[in-house]
Amino acid sequence: MMLKRLLTLATIFIIVGSMQAKDYTITSPNGKLSATISDGDQIIINHQGETVLTVRPAIVSGKETIVFSAGNKKFLGKKQLSESISSPFYRQASFKMEGQQMDFHLGKNIGLQLRVYDEGVAYRFYTRNKKETIIENEEADFCFPDDCKAWLAYSTNDEKPFAMAFQNFYDETKLSKAKDKYAFLPATIQSGDVKVTILESDLRSYPGMFLKAKDNHLKAAFAKYPKKMDYYKWRGMSYVAETEDYIAKSTGVRTYPWRVMAITENDTEMPVNNLVYALATPNQIGDTSWIKPGKVAWDWWNDWNLKGVDFEAGINTRTYKYYIDFAAKNHIPYVVLDEGWYNSSKGDIMNPIDAIDLQGLIDCGKQRGVSIVLWTVFNVLDEHLVEACEKYRAMGIKGFKIDFMDRNDQNAVEMAERLAKTCAKYQLFVDYHGYFTPTGMNRTYPNILNYEGVFGMEEARWAKKDTDMPLYDVTFPYIRMMAGPVDFTPGAMRNGTKHNWVECYQNPVSMGTRCHQLACYVVQDSPFTMLCDTPTNYEKEQESVDIIASIPEVFDETRILQGEMGKYIVTARRKGADWYIGGQTNWDGRDITLPLSFLDDGSYQTTIVTDGINANHHAEDYRIENKSIRAQEKLCIKMASGGGFVVILKKQ
Repeated sequence: MMLKRLLTLATIFIIVGSMQAKDYTITSPNGKLSATISDGDQIIINHQGETVLTVRPAIVSGKETIVFSAGNKKFLGKKQLSESISSPFYRQASFKMEGQQMDFHLGKNIGLQLRVYDEGVAYRFYTRNKKETIIENEEADFCFPDDCKAWLAYSTNDEKPFAMAFQNFYDETKLSKAKDKYAFLPATIQSGDVKVTILESDLRSYPGMFLKAKDNHLKAAFAKYPKKMDYYKWRGMSYVAETEDYIAKSTGVRTYPWRVMAITENDTEMPVNNLVYALATPNQIGDTSWIKPGKVAWDWWNDWNLKGVDFEAGINTRTYKYYIDFAAKNHIPYVVLDEGWYNSSKGDIMNPIDAIDLQGLIDCGKQRGVSIVLWTVFNVLDEHLVEACEKYRAMGIKGFKIDFMDRNDQNAVEMAERLAKTCAKYQLFVDYHGYFTPTGMNRTYPNILNYEGVFGMEEARWAKKDTDMPLYDVTFPYIRMMAGPVDFTPGAMRNGTKHNWVECYQNPVSMGTRCHQLACYVVQDSPFTMLCDTPTNYEKEQESVDIIASIPEVFDETRILQGEMGKYIVTARRKGADWYIGGQTNWDGRDITLPLSFLDDGSYQTTIVTDGINANHHAEDYRIENKSIRAQEKLCIKMASGGGFVVILKKQ
């Protein structure tokens, strides 16, 4: 009898609880995605009615963990979102974002916003505390309904996992079999019929997020707040020697980074997903007309390896004048002086080495229509920031390539923003190398033209035979490029097949065909993109240089026409009435048929650059065909192993 009464009471409580329970749901404009918050502690994300992901977010402040629960969650309302976004130097000139937002107050002056767009779901915490806020930790448990396949890029530093260059291959693995290592963003997971890619946006004065897999979960982790810094003597590069027991601190009212879950039905949607850029703080520098994207002749990858000249090549004035001459002849607007132009072991950024007549090079370049960009270590520039900007802007420098941050704790993120903001004040653009995955700061500070955070061409200098660069080349555009542009540094004129590629540090060789290299200039988002090889190699390959130089760096529109992550990609970009198409494949040769129905009516004068008939044996073999084409036609293209192609269509 007593048991019956207890069961009856329990049933009453369950019924009453269910009557009082309140679900809050928002839906994407196309109706495919929804995000629901109930009285539990999780966000439930559905695609076409099927749960693809649940997230349990929490924030630990003042030793108290603030989570979703019936007791602390107050619904503040929902609203429709619509924004027309101007996007200079991005993969398209502008775009529109529409969605829905919900807002919740969680107590202790902390709240949470949740948004749903056609492109995915995002949430962020915010504080309304006028005093200092200490964030001991932020928790995020991304739970998938099954043991899904994932693509994870792990930290390369086992001892200090939050200190590394954010460059690695993707481990394609089941979540349950993932390595016991921290992975940096983005991370992609196949959940049912869609891919979920976890990213972050609007990262400002806060540490970046890492993930670690456990069963069918991915759990967030963050670098601790630096307590004590030290220096590596050989570059004057700073590193974190000791940390606090919290991850962040701030004062006043503020929002925290967006946790982004981009959701795509087809792989071809991934490289053109705009959530990271759209969720970032809009332009904070005003006029951008002084910022000039462009290609840049680069010295470091080719090891200053000029040949057939009457002087000793190296880090000296005569070598760089040769680079300037090459750039001028090929309408390349920039030359970068990479590491070595100042004494990096002393961190002496204010004084070039004796072998460099910097003002002479700047003046020489100005006469030839070529501008100089200077390499520097992040903290070295930061420690001389105003002084260096004033001096080098007055001399005629146009920007900095800033390297070796190798961390994304709160102080590092603040440094990156400080550098961009100050450089913009002096009308200097920046290329962030040795940098964490971008988080939309190029929208906030459009003078950030490019980022590394990619396993790029530099790796070919020390790669081993079993390295699979063509696989990576057709994987990262789908994952990493969702976060922003990539400083991959392509353009090798020495090319190797899978069987005859050789390791060579001082005279490096790319993996894959010549056309695979040429296609990088179309496939990759890269407003400031390098020509990695030496001028004297390029001079013997003028046809290839002409193709590279003819491809713009900034476009009005980008589409992915075909592709499958890890197999191949075909990208089309429009500049005015003209189109540029680039394709790449992994080590598998591939035949594709390419309809041209996206073209406007009329004819196009077309240049088609494809792998040569012998490219499977000689990776530098290619052929060029010129003809007139109309939208009703199709192209049949054969890509060799590790191959690629470029098609340039000029409206007649």
